[in-house]
Amino acid sequence: MIKNIQIATFGGGCFWCTEAVFQQIKGVEKVVSGYAGGNVPGKPTYREICSGLTGHAEVIQVTFDADIISFEDILVIFLTTHNPTTLNRQGADVGTQYRSVIFYHDSIQQEIAEKVIANVQAYYAEKIVTELSPLPIFYEAEDYHQNYYQNNKSQGYCEYVITPKLAKLRKLYADKLQ
Repeated sequence: MIKNIQIATFGGGCFWCTEAVFQQIKGVEKVVSGYAGGNVPGKPTYREICSGLTGHAEVIQVTFDADIISFEDILVIFLTTHNPTTLNRQGADVGTQYRSVIFYHDSIQQEIAEKVIANVQAYYAEKIVTELSPLPIFYEAEDYHQNYYQNNKSQGYCEYVITPKLAKLRKLYADKLQ
């Protein structure tokens, strides 16, 4: 059977959280944490990203089967599992590296993203400030960032931030989970 494989790239704060969310979704083949949208030459390091000086955002790249889950559904889940109304901030994480951003891969993804943002706006009192930009170079994050939640569930950040986020995900999107 031939799969309808597509890729989505976006950031909604710490990539550990976003990665953990999308690893739960039916039709998602792979999730890779990384960096995109910066202005320094060469591959940035986590330490450089954390400085906030590179312009990169912590993002994930999601490889998914569009016959199982649509790009539109991916974006709805993305926009409702983080706060897309806070500029350069998610919870205690502050800086441009934590901005809400959708990096579209083509004009079709751009059009879908514009429509989804407009539709989801009705659910928020504040204006959605999610950046919508063409995909720049995506840099894969260091190995220790990959599958972070799966490998570190008892770590404090995972217990207090990611585990509750996944509980919310289960309530909102039970039909979309693996």
